[in-house]
Amino acid sequence: MKVMFSPEAIAQRVAQLGNEITEFYRGKPLVVIAIANGGIFFAADLLRKIDLPLEMDTIEVASYVGNKSTGKIVFRSEEKLPVAGKNVLLIDDVLDTGVTLRRLCDYFRDKGAVSCRTVVAVDKKVARAADGVPRADWYGFVAPERFLIGYGMDSDEIYRNLPFIGVLD
Repeated sequence: MKVMFSPEAIAQRVAQLGNEITEFYRGKPLVVIAIANGGIFFAADLLRKIDLPLEMDTIEVASYVGNKSTGKIVFRSEEKLPVAGKNVLLIDDVLDTGVTLRRLCDYFRDKGAVSCRTVVAVDKKVARAADGVPRADWYGFVAPERFLIGYGMDSDEIYRNLPFIGVLD
């Protein structure tokens, strides 16, 4: 196992992201939605650094079977808070293909969200489909196309609790 981003580097970058997001959303109604299970670790740290009144929710979706993306998302739960007339910020662990975040933003806009933006701990340098899959609005780190573990990222549900972001060799 190789450490790519240490706990100290993660803490420093999360604080910077919290400041940026605070300034961006100041004075705007905000619902933050963490994508479970992976986004929970990053969300917990990031939310403590966003100095705004906000609502927080979780949603559980899946697009992976084992270590491979299926290209489809399956809703395992739904949001509990109304998003109509509010700004939605989705928090996830990693942006890989972009399919999950793009489809979730479409879903929340269809439910009346004023906007939908995304923040991820890691944005992978991968070729994304040309069908409008954007990069994250905010990201902690950029990483090569490797299978990442730790800080919410897993390999068959193992390693999520590691305090760093690493790769299995």
